[in-house]
Parts: sequence; structure tokens; C-alpha cells
Amino acid sequence: MENKLAYTKVGDYYIPNLTIKPSPPIGKYGRMRRDYLRNHRPALYNRLVLREQLQEHCAEINEAIENRLDVLIPQIAESAGVTEKLKETDQMKWVGLMNTCKAQAEEIAFTEDIQRNYPDL
Repeated sequence: MENKLAYTKVGDYYIPNLTIKPSPPIGKYGRMRRDYLRNHRPALYNRLVLREQLQEHCAEINEAIENRLDVLIPQIAESAGVTEKLKETDQMKWVGLMNTCKAQAEEIAFTEDIQRNYPDL
């Protein structure tokens, strides 16, 4: 078996010229996905790790959920009556309602993601 690595001689030693391809940041939702796969789908998790696709998969999931949240949060906030006028008059109520809207949007986005990726569950 022939080794196709290139080496650089440093003193008396040959050091392989290795490069690490930068991996995309995975964010909050990507980390949640990684933890879910590790704890509940170990076969899929191991397959992604061995194929060096886990980081990319988690980054893709993170981006998809963030894009979906960008659409859902304003829609849910509008239907809940969260307005800029409320923000000016009662900031604490506005913050509470926006947190509720975000939690609802995250639940919807996670459910859609699971149904899309695992329709048999």
C-alpha cells in the first residue's frame, strides 16, 4: 500500500503536510441536532461522523431552522397582537409575549424538521 501524503523534512524528521478543512459553525440548533443524534440515533450519528459529514449536516439543519424562524416569529407575533406600540407602552409584556412567540416558533420548526427527516416516527 502506497502512502500518497506529501512530507516536509524538519531537521531529522519528516512531517506530513496535513491540512484541515474549515468546518462551518453549527450554532444553537445544530448543536441540539448533534446532541439528539448522539443520544437517540447513534447509528446515524456514527455514520455521519465516519463520513465526515456531521458538521456539515448540523450546520445545514441550523441554517434551515433559523430561516424558518425568521418567517415564523413575525407571523406568530402578529397573530398574538405583539406590536411596536405595545413595545413602547409596556416593554415587559412585549418581551414576555415575544419570548412566547419564539418558543412557539421553535417548537413548530423542530416538529417540521423531524417530520421532514423522519416521517416514520
